[in-house]
This record gives sequence, C-alpha cells and structure tokens, in this order.
Amino acid sequence: MFKIRLIIVLIATAFMGNAQNSFIVKDVKVFDGEVIIESTSVKVENGVIVEVSKHIKASSKTLIIEGKDKTLMPALSNAHVHAWAAESLKEAAKAGVLNVMDMHGVETYQSAMRQLKDSTNYANYYVAGYAATVPEGHGTQFGFPVPTLTKPEEAKQFIADRVKADVDHIKIILEPWKATLDSETVAELIKEAHKAEKIAVVHISRLDDAVDVILNDADGLVHIWWDKELEPSKLKELSESKSFFVIPTLLTTFKVFKSMGSESEQFLYKEQLLSEVKKMYEVGIPILAGTDPPNAGINYGTDLYKELELIGKSGMPTIEVLKAATSNITTAFGLKRTGFIKVGFSADLILVEGDPTKNIKDLNNSKTIWKRGKQVKK
Repeated sequence: MFKIRLIIVLIATAFMGNAQNSFIVKDVKVFDGEVIIESTSVKVENGVIVEVSKHIKASSKTLIIEGKDKTLMPALSNAHVHAWAAESLKEAAKAGVLNVMDMHGVETYQSAMRQLKDSTNYANYYVAGYAATVPEGHGTQFGFPVPTLTKPEEAKQFIADRVKADVDHIKIILEPWKATLDSETVAELIKEAHKAEKIAVVHISRLDDAVDVILNDADGLVHIWWDKELEPSKLKELSESKSFFVIPTLLTTFKVFKSMGSESEQFLYKEQLLSEVKKMYEVGIPILAGTDPPNAGINYGTDLYKELELIGKSGMPTIEVLKAATSNITTAFGLKRTGFIKVGFSADLILVEGDPTKNIKDLNNSKTIWKRGKQVKK
C-alpha cells in the first residue's frame, strides 16, 4: 500500500511540475522580438512556445492567463554587466532580465555562477572571463589578479587560455587614460578570437580607437566614444564595409560625466551622444542595451529600464528600443532559442500591465516573468 501511495505522489508531483510551465496567455498584445501583434494568444508546453495564434484550442485542464490590457514580450537581456555574486543574477531575474553578458571578472567565480543557469530565479550568465589588458591598465584595479599582455605575439596564448576557461565571448580593453594595449595587439586578439570562433568586443572611449578596432574587425563596441562626433559619411562607410554592434551604456556614461563635471570640454554633451546613437541606428548598426553594473551604483535589474528610456530619448522608435534589450542581444551573442516569441523557442517571457511598445516606462508596471515557462519569484 505504501508503494502505491508513493507512486501516486510521484505521478502527481510530476504532473504539477509540468503544469507549472504549461499554460496559454490569451488575447494579449505581443511584441515577438521583431514585430508587434495587436491581439493573439501564446501557448507554452513544458517550457517551450508551441503555438502563437489568434485561436488556440485548450483542454479543460489548461491554465489560461488573461492577457487583456497587457503586453507579452521576450525576457530582457543586459549586454554589459560585471556580476560578482549569485545575488546579482537573482536581482536581474526579478526584473525580467534573464540573460546577462559579463565583461570582466574572476574566471573561477564565473564558472561556479554559471551553474545556476538551470535555476528559475537566476539569470543565465554568459562570460568573457578575464578581459585583455596590459599591466596596470584598466581592469587591473579591482583587487584580483588579472593576466595581462603587452605585444601581439602574446595574443594567441591569451585567447587559448580564455577558451580553456570556456568563456562565451572575448573582451578587450582599449582605454588610454591609463596604460593600454596598442593597435597591433588588439588586432591580433580579435583575429585569434575569431579563429577560436568567439566574438570579440572592445572597450573604447575615444572615437579614433573605435574606428580603428572596427576596421580591425571587432564584433562590437563596449561603450560609446566620448570625445568627438563621427562624421555621417564616415559612419555610413563603416556600416557598409563592416558588421558590428554598439553597446552605448548611456546610463553609466552620463553618471560618469556628472561625477567628473558635465561641462568639461573633454566630453561630448548628452544631446550629442544621443545623436550619435540615433545616427548609428539610422545606418543599420544594431544598438544593444547594457548598463555596466555595479559601476556608478547601477543595479542588475530595473536600471536596465532606465537605459532603455535613454536610448529612446535618442529618437529611436520604441519597438527598436525594445529590440535593443531582447532580440538584438540574443542575435549578436548567438544565444539559441531565446529573445523571440516564436514556436520552438524557450518560454522566457514577460507579461506586463500596460503597453511598453508605446511607453517604455510601462516596464516598471506589475508584471509576471517566466524562465523556461516557470514563474520567477518576485
């Protein structure tokens, strides 16, 4: 009798587990990562999106979630963080930020934190391991040992070590306010990263450095240049000859400007930086949302909404702003089966009261978040 009861309990538990990540969101406005669907329904089974249709058949046991006056969208991603503890990943997940791209940290800690990827209440964690920099360069000041290099001949081993550490992408630092890498070494790092089938992103702050690394085939820029504006003709030429994305980190940049003196002649004005973002969007350069926490006191969750508001102030259409924190990031970093609401994709979703496709600030409203179809705890 005890065995029979145990089997019943196990079957019931298994059913409850399946029910938790199987449901239908009915009659809801959908931003699917590319386009807006004014009213449809989305069916999830076992954590996977199985149907997107105006009319979905449901059994009497199917959980139906009413979507009227709400918007369903892919979970958010943050293209630039530095996460030092598991709590950072939990803070991100609570805000609907289910993918974070770490841009420099301790590889042993990162390896442990990546094991949380199957936990519902933690964001998926993608890492660069140690960023490439020189002795006493930017990235060496945080109190932990960092491997460094000084010449092109050392690039091959540096990338091999990152591959051995199983990193997801390569981060290179080019920051002239301290000792920094030279152009030849950066070019060799990018080349070796591509040989290893890793994308290479570069931290920059000067326009000339940005142009140089793009010409050397960098996949993306981490931050936007601060010193001068890029001529539209040059920007168009770059966009047509090279494929790259930009993570402007506007929230961080403006906070740094404020702390250093916003009227300093060494910086572009806020309106000029926003104009640079708009110009990049207009020539087809993908804009990715990243906030660079914990720098400048920025959090791992809701401050991403503030970054999206700033990107929106550049004049980019709201749907393109949403792409900057969803499909643009998952596409740029090669993340599979996430960032879109499509059949066969993971049910990494946000159901939000209101309509962030019209007003980004609606992301601050009450919301339900699912990771692989399971609801994230608030």
